[in-house]
Amino acid sequence: MTGVLGAIADDFTGATDVAVAFRRGGLRTVLFFGVPSEGKVIPPHDAIVIALKSRVIPAAEAVSTSLRALHWLRNRNAGQIYFKYCSTFDSTPQGNIGPVLDALSQALSPANVLMTPSSPEHGRTQYQGHLFVGDTLLAESPMRDHPTTPMTDSHLPRLLRAQTTTPVALVTHDILRRGETAVRDAIDGESGYVLVDALTEEDLRLLGRVAAASPLVAGAAGLAAGLASARASTTPPLTGTAPPTGPAVVLSGSCSARTLEQVAVMKRLGRPAHRLDPVATPDPEALAAGALAWYESLSESGPLVYSTSSPAALRRTQQELGVTRAAAILEKATGLIAVGLVERGVRRLVAAGGETSGAVVTALEVHGGVIGAEAAPGVPWIHPVEDHRPALLLKSGNFGDPDLLAKASSS
Repeated sequence: MTGVLGAIADDFTGATDVAVAFRRGGLRTVLFFGVPSEGKVIPPHDAIVIALKSRVIPAAEAVSTSLRALHWLRNRNAGQIYFKYCSTFDSTPQGNIGPVLDALSQALSPANVLMTPSSPEHGRTQYQGHLFVGDTLLAESPMRDHPTTPMTDSHLPRLLRAQTTTPVALVTHDILRRGETAVRDAIDGESGYVLVDALTEEDLRLLGRVAAASPLVAGAAGLAAGLASARASTTPPLTGTAPPTGPAVVLSGSCSARTLEQVAVMKRLGRPAHRLDPVATPDPEALAAGALAWYESLSESGPLVYSTSSPAALRRTQQELGVTRAAAILEKATGLIAVGLVERGVRRLVAAGGETSGAVVTALEVHGGVIGAEAAPGVPWIHPVEDHRPALLLKSGNFGDPDLLAKASSS
């Protein structure tokens, strides 16, 4: 495949994850938050990643913004498009994975679309069409209780068929064991969307070779790494940069099981912690002002500002305020807090959760950045290209060891 590898990611943390996968493969990668302006100057690159906030917005809006990203990428010599969705296939029967795939497919006219959410590095694998989180089926994992996209079915073909009228086929792992030619033959015999089992990184490298000439491919960061490997870029492998330094604050909004663990670790270590309670203070400006006043009173480093809560507590908040209003209050407050922290000299911001990361990036008007050292697999530091912006660590809710937030915000 000639031309640039262009990726459209459905949230900000997923975009950083796929950018890291490309970078590890030796591809010079540029990451943008949102669709850049037409006159945007881009440094030399092999891959461009555009981060959208399209995972849980109305399907029509997700399609529209994804097509804008596609148009921008195609105007910049993108010969292959990678649609990056979450490795836990976060979606509902209405979308947005299916509707966005339909729109991209209509624009690009591929013979078929190879796809898999498998990402073994993050404990996500697909076998016999079922998605596993570690050793647990998706529907039996904590994702079953996700407040926005509860995943109560583990069978990917069935999940995707609920979102699209395009045919959905399955290539199982026994075919992968027969080798690359068998996989190519199986995929070439299908139309529409072809979900392929993958259990190991080698499986994904094989699929990357199979999909190397496809105009449209879809999946999580695992298959993105396979595509990068298949491109065999002449650019030497990129070396990591030193982690950033300076005052740090953690902003945590994710309610995933792993983030709950990470917040608990920070508390056990005695880190200063301030909870954002939108029920007690339903005004985002007042909520932010209280958090910033608390921060000014501290002498300790690496504090935590969080709205992370258990599924039961989150449901109570949503019942009191409504899902949309509760989310809007916290996102607005988080953005105001991020701006206020930078004004107070914070040079490192750690954001836990896709919506939290999006609120921080949007409020700080960060449009793009250089991928730096990884604090955890798929969780890199991002050094914004704009002046006077802090280094950002944008962590997907389920990523990282329990001590990630504590370590990333240490002095």
